[in-house]
Amino acid sequence: MAEFMDTHRNMKGITAEQLKAAHDADLAIQAEEDVVFKQAWADPDSGVVYCLSEAPSADAVRRIHERAGHAPDDVHPVPIVV
Repeated sequence: MAEFMDTHRNMKGITAEQLKAAHDADLAIQAEEDVVFKQAWADPDSGVVYCLSEAPSADAVRRIHERAGHAPDDVHPVPIVV
């Protein structure tokens, strides 16, 4: 499976608890699209959240996030990881 990094903007002031709740919402349904969300990071000052996942496609990542209530602004393939 390919890896993807997606971003969510306009989440200024997000707390660790809110990030965990959003991540948990993704984890609860990720298997329905064969997605594995690996990690999430947030910068509450800028309002940007980043998520790293493995998935069959960027569309699968987008669908899970949308269904969990937080559609990503961008989904980027990550073809090289070291």
